[in-house]
Amino acid sequence: MFRIFHVSLLVLVAALCAAPAAAETAVERHGQLRVVGNRIVGQNGEAVVLRGMSLFWSQWEPAFYNEDAIGWLRDDWNVNVVRAAIAVHHGGYMAHPERETARAEAAIEAAVKLGIYVIVDWHAHQPEPDAAGVFFERIARKYGHLPNVIYETYNEPLREHDWSKVIKPYHMKVIPRIRAHDPDNLIVAGTQSWSQDVDKAADDPLPYTNLAYTLHFYAGTHKQELRDKAATALKKGVALFVTEWGTTNADGNGPVDRDETRRWWEFMEKNQLSYLNWSVSTKPESSAALLKGASRRGRWTHRQISPSGLFVRQQLKKMNRLGPHVSTVPVSPTAQVGHLTP
Repeated sequence: MFRIFHVSLLVLVAALCAAPAAAETAVERHGQLRVVGNRIVGQNGEAVVLRGMSLFWSQWEPAFYNEDAIGWLRDDWNVNVVRAAIAVHHGGYMAHPERETARAEAAIEAAVKLGIYVIVDWHAHQPEPDAAGVFFERIARKYGHLPNVIYETYNEPLREHDWSKVIKPYHMKVIPRIRAHDPDNLIVAGTQSWSQDVDKAADDPLPYTNLAYTLHFYAGTHKQELRDKAATALKKGVALFVTEWGTTNADGNGPVDRDETRRWWEFMEKNQLSYLNWSVSTKPESSAALLKGASRRGRWTHRQISPSGLFVRQQLKKMNRLGPHVSTVPVSPTAQVGHLTP
């Protein structure tokens, strides 16, 4: 009897030893993100490149603001960051603050449970500093102790909104409301002309730490000229974060521009810029990653993913290749400003 028990115990111990260790999540690996020079780094000082997907305007397509869909993005698309695009106008937060805040919180709580990062995006074109301050103060008070949360304080200011006269003062009203409750987590500040004039922000930067500037592009419309602007901003020492980009024209339609998208991917990887694709949506436009009928709970087949979505998914699975829960930086984290590649 003792021999049988002894053998069984040995078999059990061997099985436990052979069992794979639990996967390391992106947040376990990188922890608290911070800005050092023109790079975003993790808890051990390593350069971090996050790659993921943006959800669609929360008031128009809230179906995917749930743990199952976000979990599928993590496990099947290998994302390590998602973006909750919390609509402000057009029936969004300004009309329904509690409803839209609840959608933000659902995305945050899903990301926290899944061990990935989440960008809480004030998805507006017009400045609403008072409302934004209230919203972000509430989010920071409730979730600011968690390293998962990234704040995007103003999605896409328009060309008419001058950086120094309108946008910078806006951020200087909103950011202190966050920092009163969360002194540590990363903030990404929107820039002039639909978050493209990052060079203007670099010339007149905000007086805060752990802050990056928003860069948006759509490959069919924005090409080398915008990459040059980004390179200029980086050389001036600011950090950039591509919180939204598309494979198509800026209006969300037109063909998937694969060649220009690949040029952007090369630029972002060489300059260690994090990036999220627009968007997790079934809207009938070229930039939507999903097709009509795709389940709100994930588990999408190839037939339910758009040409853009398949193209982006392939890139995410390739570049976040250590597995769905972690990210990898294929470029040396010691890269300096002088080594930037336009």
